[in-house]
Amino acid sequence: MKKPWMKMAAVVVGVFVVILVLVPFFVNADTFRPTIQKELSSALRRDVTLGHIGLSLLTGSLVADNISIADDPNFSSSPFLQAKELRIGVQLAPLIFHHQLEIRNFIVNSPSIKLIHAANGTWNFSSLANSSSPSSATQSSAPPQLTVEQFKIENGSASLTSLPAAGSPLQCTDVNLAIQNLSLAQSFPFELSLKVADGGSLNLKGNAGPIAQNDTSLTPFDAALVIQHFNPVAAGAIQASYGISMVADLNAHIQSGNGSLTTTGKASASQLQLVSGGTPAPKPVDINFNLADSLASRTGQVNDLAIVTGGVAAHITGTFDAATAVPTVNLHLAAPNLPVDQVEQLLPAAGVTLPSGSRLAGGTINASLAITGPANALTIAGPIELDNSQLTGFDLGSKIQGIKPIAGTSGGTEIQKLYAEVNHSLQGTSFNNIDAEVPKIGSASGQGTISPTEQLNFQLAARIAALQSLGKMAGGLFGQSSSNSSNSNQGGGIPLTVTGTASDPSIHANVGQMLKNAASGIVGSSTVQNPLKSLKGIFK
Repeated sequence: MKKPWMKMAAVVVGVFVVILVLVPFFVNADTFRPTIQKELSSALRRDVTLGHIGLSLLTGSLVADNISIADDPNFSSSPFLQAKELRIGVQLAPLIFHHQLEIRNFIVNSPSIKLIHAANGTWNFSSLANSSSPSSATQSSAPPQLTVEQFKIENGSASLTSLPAAGSPLQCTDVNLAIQNLSLAQSFPFELSLKVADGGSLNLKGNAGPIAQNDTSLTPFDAALVIQHFNPVAAGAIQASYGISMVADLNAHIQSGNGSLTTTGKASASQLQLVSGGTPAPKPVDINFNLADSLASRTGQVNDLAIVTGGVAAHITGTFDAATAVPTVNLHLAAPNLPVDQVEQLLPAAGVTLPSGSRLAGGTINASLAITGPANALTIAGPIELDNSQLTGFDLGSKIQGIKPIAGTSGGTEIQKLYAEVNHSLQGTSFNNIDAEVPKIGSASGQGTISPTEQLNFQLAARIAALQSLGKMAGGLFGQSSSNSSNSNQGGGIPLTVTGTASDPSIHANVGQMLKNAASGIVGSSTVQNPLKSLKGIFK
């Protein structure tokens, strides 16, 4: 009983094999090439060319060699997309028996895609399927009726450049795109994944459509974005000259509609650096963001960008403009009463260097900074104040050259208050209206600069508490002879010069000026017989 069934099965298989072998000879799939090219060109509003088309019964598809889609001539004369193979899924029965073409899906295998962004905000794909594109001037302005069950790009590559060119292109590999029920006139689900340099990956999943008829880049969509191990500098998304770097993991919700784009989410950034010359933060930092973009004008609003560390946050708000060759920003950073212990790790990332072997412990920091200008030449300006903290590992009393070591700071330098108005740019950093209160030493005021090579040049007037007992004999030293001092605008005091670098500062008391100030107040006093003897022991 088994043998007849086995024979019948063998016959069926044999017939099936014969069909697979013979049908392609009777169905000349290449005759459909002009029709397919015309339909695709009409739908995309771009010239589409296909190589030889064959029929694969196993996959139920037409297989086209060497597909090419032309670019917008305003951007490039090279193809927008090239691929060695395009599989067009079709209904076999109508094709074989009636020579009718009913397309079910498109699968583009290993394409190379060129994305170009112009200075006016348009993309080279903005005119795809665009009824107002020059290539469609003689065609209907109605949305093309192309509808397929599935559209896929598999194992593709893409490059993203700007026009005019600026920096290195952003290169993407392993580009995979899957769209279900693609219709140019209806909404459809999609999923996009790709990889970038240094191991970064991106996944975008949601719904898009209908395709915007005037500018494809303005097509509305709503999607979830997941980015892992993204290094924007290594990937080419941010130029190294901007001074901003990180390796980030990101989860966001992106919504686009009516020409505006909103993005909300959270990123975890390791090796975060915020300014040129800064040092990457030693621990990961969380960044919560809420952004809004106008796609047409390429301007946007930073509703809130919170840099979170240790449970506390510094908030950035403001605007940005990406319509210029180098994006410009007009932002404000607010850091009110943040615990120093929680934000200390951000100081190196912001370009703040402490003396070698020291660290800040305890207290609070306040900052209100304006961040303005082009991204590669930012200016950061505003007041910063440090209160009730301690610079551990740094004995300020022993560092002041020209005066005997002042006791009480060997365990670290207590800072009751340190205030300055800061202005940071590519030319260096200036500090004005410095006001410092160090309880075991005294106070100081003045101004100074840090050069781009981190060289210090500070001129301060210090009032040393340990020397106040000599005030009556050396009144000029502590303000009575302030009119004779070049530093008198800060209320007199001992002239101090700070040089060296932030990691290794050198502090000098100007003994000559100090004696001159002292002498002008002492000479002529009827109660002092030997003023110089009275000052003995103050200086080294």
